[in-house]
Amino acid sequence: MALFDALLDTKLKASYELIISRWEKMCEFDPSSPLLHSEEAFRVYISCLVNTGQQAAVNPAVRRRDSLLSAHLLSGSSTPASSEPTSDAPSLEGESAVSPTTESPAPTPSTAVKVSSSQDIAQSVLSGMKDPVQNRTPLKNVIPPNPLALATGAAATQGSPIEVTIVERKASWVPRLVRFVVIVAVTSFFFLVILSVFFENSGLMKNAPQQAQFEPTPGQTVTFSDVHGVDEVKDELQDIVLFLKDPSVFASLGGKLPKGVLLTGAPGTGKTMLARAVAGEAGVPFFFASGSDFEEMFVGVGAKRVRELFAAARKKEPAIIFIDEIDAVGGKRNNRHQQYLKQTLNQLLTEMDGFKQSEGVIVIAATNVPETLDPALVRPGRFDRHIAVPLPDIRGRVQILQHHMKNVTTSSDVETMQLARGTPGFSGADLQNMVNQAAVRAAKEKATEVNLNHFEWAKDRILMGTERKSAYIDAKNKLATAYHEGGHALVALYTDGAMPLHKVTCIPRGHALGYTSMLPENDRFSMNHKEFLAGIDVSLGGRAAEEIIYGEDGITSGASSDIRNASRTARHMVKDCGFSKLGPIYYDDTVDLSPRRKDEIEEEVSKIIKASEARVMDLLKSKVGELHLLAQALVEHETLDKDEVRRVIKEFFFSIIPYDYPKTAVDVALKEIQLLPFISEHAQQHLLFSACVIGSSDSSNPRAVAT
Repeated sequence: MALFDALLDTKLKASYELIISRWEKMCEFDPSSPLLHSEEAFRVYISCLVNTGQQAAVNPAVRRRDSLLSAHLLSGSSTPASSEPTSDAPSLEGESAVSPTTESPAPTPSTAVKVSSSQDIAQSVLSGMKDPVQNRTPLKNVIPPNPLALATGAAATQGSPIEVTIVERKASWVPRLVRFVVIVAVTSFFFLVILSVFFENSGLMKNAPQQAQFEPTPGQTVTFSDVHGVDEVKDELQDIVLFLKDPSVFASLGGKLPKGVLLTGAPGTGKTMLARAVAGEAGVPFFFASGSDFEEMFVGVGAKRVRELFAAARKKEPAIIFIDEIDAVGGKRNNRHQQYLKQTLNQLLTEMDGFKQSEGVIVIAATNVPETLDPALVRPGRFDRHIAVPLPDIRGRVQILQHHMKNVTTSSDVETMQLARGTPGFSGADLQNMVNQAAVRAAKEKATEVNLNHFEWAKDRILMGTERKSAYIDAKNKLATAYHEGGHALVALYTDGAMPLHKVTCIPRGHALGYTSMLPENDRFSMNHKEFLAGIDVSLGGRAAEEIIYGEDGITSGASSDIRNASRTARHMVKDCGFSKLGPIYYDDTVDLSPRRKDEIEEEVSKIIKASEARVMDLLKSKVGELHLLAQALVEHETLDKDEVRRVIKEFFFSIIPYDYPKTAVDVALKEIQLLPFISEHAQQHLLFSACVIGSSDSSNPRAVAT
């Protein structure tokens, strides 16, 4: 109560709030405290509520105190305050508990305690009582008598005061601390798990390549003896090997070896294997990195990885750094590029400039599109040598096939020269894949050796895709596909300058319903105007065949890829090769052209396409009988090679004309033709006339002459 008095005298809002806080804590944690029974203490509490503007909390406070007092008196767990004593006797020194009292007559319950109701106290405060603590009685005199003593008639000692020491019990902080620590630990654990999974899946915390990833694996070192079909390239790289073995030889004579070598060529030509072979021949560590390894969403990560890669190579010198697909990080810079991409390229340029000529570190890079690289990267002083790695010629293909077939058991009918002649345009990776696919096919068939049919199957799979024999196609769509592919095949056979026909099929392969494959007889290094036009004619042959057989309304969308190829070829002729009336002018796609020039280019492309379409329509209309026969043969046999196609369209006429009976040749031919219900009447007449001409033995027959 002394604390309440001191706080109340300050007349500060903070003091009022402290009194309110202590009262509410007492009600919550120590309802048996004598402070709850003190009317003066409650009057101070209500006054503080009013002074802080909390009049709305007065009624709840009244009800709360009444309920606590009622529960306390019923349970008998608290000591009621005695009536105010008539005399003040000194308390015993050294005691903090209730001092002993003399016996006195027990007061009756009705006269022992004069307790004002909580509501009366609240009303007196709200009515504007200016001195809420006047006529206060000391706290030690407001303790109500013990209910048990009142019930038994025990007499209270008059004139002996009761001293009480108030100890407010506080809530234990240990359970709260333990609960807080447990909650924080569990929450942190789940948060860290979720965060780590997110970073791992998103690649944000991807580690930089370690040195162990770049060094050659023991027992798998590649040398020049493992690389075939690129002898000239190996000769150029021999200088790099000699420099790595003994750099002082070149330095003593004043010679300088290139800091970098750029390998360019089509995919699968062996650029990566050549770089590994250089490291294997020189016996130096091989540090491998892809261009995409330097690209991250965090700014500065790419440049940091470039520094780490070159620092690791310097520690292991002499060494080779190989950067595959360098165009991913070394492309031409422009204002549209992000700043972090420029930082990575700038760091790469700086690192390559930082090499001394005597340092035994060589940078070898590979790309399929050298024209997209930044000029500052490919200039002399960085990549001094640009080496083209071409597709292997026939001799190179023979060497590659012999290398990959040395561990494959083949039959006697398999000749590497024959396979090499039938695979023009194949890269080294394609040839390796073909040999592997053939061996797998033979193993699945449980054959003891790999024969020529297995290699042909593997080659067709690479050229035309995987067969989808399980795909259901009804007879109508299969016949339409046969006519479409037959149109391609006939145009390829009868067009001068077209690439020789290899195979034609109406079986779904890959994403196509049918496929017509053509292969050059020899390696092709360039194409003339006639060959370009022949390629466009072959592309439009399928659509023209559909239009002849089914009419304009029967053309399907299966020719969309053919139209795309024909348009691409025609546009290449006009813009790149100068095969048009516009003349030998090169039009770059990256350069903005005037609207008039664009219209002229498109007009020339349209002329080429329309002229090709007219030629193909005339050709197939003259060969409609052969088109019908070829389509029927494709429906029956599904796949035909070039020789089988020629037999179908040539030997059919001889097979239906009996030379032994010239007088009835036309009749027999007509009877055979009429057995083919899919051939129209016009086609029957055309075939009949062809039979008569080819047979040349029925000219005396009036029916033949009439036909």
